[in-house]
Amino acid sequence: MRQVIIIGSGPAGFTAAVYAARANLSPLVVASSVEVGGELMNTTEVENFPGFPEGIMGPELMAKMQEQAERFGAEVLYDDAVELDIDGAVKRVRLGSGAVHEADSLVFATGSAPRKIGIAGEQRLSGHGVSYCATCDGFFFRERVIAVVGGGDSAMEEATFLTKFASKVYIIHRRGELRASKIMQERAFKNDKIEFVWNSEVVDILGEDAVTGVVLEDTVDGSRRELALEGVFVAIGNDPRTHLVHGKLDLTPEGTVWVDGRSSRTSVPGVFAAGDVIDPTYRQAVTAAGSGTVAALDVEHYLAALGEAGAPEVDAAQIDDLTAADAA
Repeated sequence: MRQVIIIGSGPAGFTAAVYAARANLSPLVVASSVEVGGELMNTTEVENFPGFPEGIMGPELMAKMQEQAERFGAEVLYDDAVELDIDGAVKRVRLGSGAVHEADSLVFATGSAPRKIGIAGEQRLSGHGVSYCATCDGFFFRERVIAVVGGGDSAMEEATFLTKFASKVYIIHRRGELRASKIMQERAFKNDKIEFVWNSEVVDILGEDAVTGVVLEDTVDGSRRELALEGVFVAIGNDPRTHLVHGKLDLTPEGTVWVDGRSSRTSVPGVFAAGDVIDPTYRQAVTAAGSGTVAALDVEHYLAALGEAGAPEVDAAQIDDLTAADAA
């Protein structure tokens, strides 16, 4: 049986693994079978992660984090967690392969997934002109007219990146002003290939086998019009990946996993959470990494208290109390 299992391989998961491994906890990281590295694998240059003054590509940053975790003894498993049993003192994780791993503690760092618009044509044309990842699919849209839906930093980053390939990039935003950071706005405004479509919502995506356009609804007067396009990139935010813990862990009104104050302690003793799955506000690589640090330290305190408690008649809630007191 393991001391700790970490589910997730983004900045939170791998940072938790680095700290847990350095504490000789021999963590097992369930990294996913297809999405190792989290959302940073879908980004281009990361300019705001401390320690890289010239910037670093998202996939390279995640590869370095994984290498660092493995250097200290973390084991990375390329499989998917499909079911959790976390009620008892022993936490069990069943994988897609059918294997079941047990541990004294668990760090839930599953991150978030791209949010869908939820309109006609979106699912049908996903992979046929509708995309949620500019770095994955931008190459296929050389010299084409495309659109990015959204008004935040992710939308500006995707639109700017896509200008390397597309002949024209529309940014469709439902408001008359952006919510992106000033520097990201300025880059988009200065790019000759980008045109903004303000106060507009995409209500339909047109095309049978490939995207041919979208239907826009004016958010001011309700009028509708069609815009000819060959690709739609959706960048309207992300939803926390909490499906594995519905009914098992308390969630916040925003849908993230509830944690106790600034700690990583969830509503179940011995289960900790970190990264975007607990953060509806900041959602930065560096804040996720810091959150992973907190989780690993909380796990270390929990396991130390577990060892001090020793006798099985001391329940998990008492151990959590000891952990909180030790951390304080």
